[in-house]
Amino acid sequence: MFQTLKILAIALLWVSGIALAYPAQVIGISDGDTLTVLVDKTSIKIRIAEVDAPESKQAFGTRSKQALSALCYRVLAEIEEVSRDRYGRTVARVNCRGRDVATEQVRGGMAWVYDRYSRADSPLYSEQAAAKAARRGLWADKDPMPPWEWRRAR
Repeated sequence: MFQTLKILAIALLWVSGIALAYPAQVIGISDGDTLTVLVDKTSIKIRIAEVDAPESKQAFGTRSKQALSALCYRVLAEIEEVSRDRYGRTVARVNCRGRDVATEQVRGGMAWVYDRYSRADSPLYSEQAAAKAARRGLWADKDPMPPWEWRRAR
């Protein structure tokens, strides 16, 4: 009964547009911008808001996944739901070990700021500029291809 009420409360808050934050155990890392968490014995796939990481077969795809794993795998994360994507995944801001995951991935050159889904005044843009200037991560390549272009080309 309590489980059903909790699920209904989460659904109501999500539909009403109120930001919902909750702790969840990270049980899987799909790539540099997607992880799976466990909430009340239910696994939920989470897409990290505002960033897009290299695909697994793309340059830096494996390193991006490893960076996210090092930060979040098997830790208790704080999930703040933002929306749902077209694949039904929860899009959320995620904190692991007290650090914002999107910021850490962009700062390390392990993800791009996803212009299509980011605010123009997002602080992630300055992190990306600093990573690019320092040639960290994917910015070490002469001309890195954003994942959205890589997917379109395939």
